[in-house]
Amino acid sequence: MIRRIVRLAGKYSWRIKGAFVFAVIEAILSKMPIYYSFILLSRFYDNSITATDCLYVGIALVVTLLMQMIVHRVTDQLQSGAGYLLFADKRIELGNHLRKMPMGYFTEGNIGKISSVLSTDMAFIEENIMHKLGNIMSFIFSAAVMLLFMCLLDWRLGVIALVTTGVAVVVGEQMQKKVSAQESILRQQQSELLTDAVLAFVEGIAVIKSYNLLGEKSGELRHNFKSSMDKNIDFESAMSPWIVGLFIVFAIGISGVFGMSIILTVTGAIGLPYLLGVLLFVFEMFGPLKALYLEAPVLNIMNCCLDRIEAVLSEPELDDGGQQTLPQKAANGIEVAFKQVGFGYGEELVLDDISFALKSQTMTALVGPSGGGKTTVANLLARFWDVRQGEIMIRGVDLKTVPLAQLMEQISMVFQRVYLFKDTIYNNIAMGRHDATREEVTEAARKARCYDFIMALPDGFDTLVGEGGASLSGGEKQRVSIARCILKDAPIVILDEATASVDRDNERYIQEAISELVRGKTLLVIAHRMHTIKNADQILVIADGRIVERGNHQQLMQTAGIYAGYEHTLNKKQPWQIQGNR
Repeated sequence: MIRRIVRLAGKYSWRIKGAFVFAVIEAILSKMPIYYSFILLSRFYDNSITATDCLYVGIALVVTLLMQMIVHRVTDQLQSGAGYLLFADKRIELGNHLRKMPMGYFTEGNIGKISSVLSTDMAFIEENIMHKLGNIMSFIFSAAVMLLFMCLLDWRLGVIALVTTGVAVVVGEQMQKKVSAQESILRQQQSELLTDAVLAFVEGIAVIKSYNLLGEKSGELRHNFKSSMDKNIDFESAMSPWIVGLFIVFAIGISGVFGMSIILTVTGAIGLPYLLGVLLFVFEMFGPLKALYLEAPVLNIMNCCLDRIEAVLSEPELDDGGQQTLPQKAANGIEVAFKQVGFGYGEELVLDDISFALKSQTMTALVGPSGGGKTTVANLLARFWDVRQGEIMIRGVDLKTVPLAQLMEQISMVFQRVYLFKDTIYNNIAMGRHDATREEVTEAARKARCYDFIMALPDGFDTLVGEGGASLSGGEKQRVSIARCILKDAPIVILDEATASVDRDNERYIQEAISELVRGKTLLVIAHRMHTIKNADQILVIADGRIVERGNHQQLMQTAGIYAGYEHTLNKKQPWQIQGNR
């Protein structure tokens, strides 16, 4: 496990190795007071002790303690500093890794795992383990020093100490294999389940309260808290018998060493000063080994944390090794082309043999039943996932061969669910293009019809919005997101109909903002309201993962197919009203 940490540390491994060296020095210094005591007792027994001896030993003791303080400080600085630096880099590495992963990873219940890795696993190693590594090395070296001292005093004392150490190691290894590792995994798994439960409760609090389910849903949360408590208690309970067994082994070993020392003194094999020396050392002799195995549960939790961190980091990324450069314009006027594209989540096939083209500066609409694959088509164009078969071309170039950063410069997306970051409105808009001037950001806000409400806020563009844009209405958030896209000025716009869930007043503003956004762009629209796509250059009806109809509004109305059925159903709808209670 120590080797694993050193490998993980990478460029910071020299700090940990340096800490090990200083930890060994500290281990030697920590035993020096016992050695000084042995010298004084020997002189006292021989009746040769002088005031000068006491003075020299006193000075040596003070110097040793000062050196030990300095060495301990250096050890902590090296290894603790390494821990914080290492996991600062690891968090950035994880962020970069998640950025390159397919969106499917974030829809398979892995949000709790990611949160747990960041908030629990990395923090545990960073705060609890790194400063213990030096201590562990110190314990190991101290135990070796004690064994060596016993062997030098008398080989029989050495044999007892070695046998005790051997038995303790066997017990400790069994504790590791049978209890500690397994219980550590269960403990961390429950930590992940608890994180999932908390996230689900917080995200669904509005629905929970509106349906008066606080008792039921709080019960689920309490259950997870209780399970976490039980797992921690089970962990400690499973360890306790083994720890008690180790203590018994050490107690027998101490008794054996001290008893043999008395026998050897009585028989004249060693003198009384050596007996006194053993008395000084014997109670400390197995202390380092005891401390080492008391750290074993923490090391196993660390090992489990590392497994979970590495599991997330080992998830496959989208291949971003492409070196192709997109041409400025499509030679044949085709901006985007899907060629016999197939895709599925796991074993489930979602799209099959999808082929169509988006001509430059035209509008293509995707319609069809819910779950038919419309959103998947848009996500594949943005390369949130990679196709299983076929290819998607942008200006004649397979998008897999284009670096992701360059690809995303060509695409803007407006979603139904808008997410704004906990930052100023200015910075949320400026995300569209980081080198934009303030004048350009302001102009984008004007075009998106959000300038007026922004200036009415207390700090204007410098107003902080809550996480997710909680302090703004849905329509206001939508207009800010459109301003972001207008500023980006990408040639391809994917629009998951932005007016589907806003009120009439905001719908008018958003429609005006979208008109500004799509001017001169190639537009792919996921349609929810039929009246918004009647003027589309091309309408694709997607059902069961296939394109079942294609054409413009007039052409599709003549086919008496799915599209025409939607239109007829819409025309027959009557405005809904609430009947009075009777």
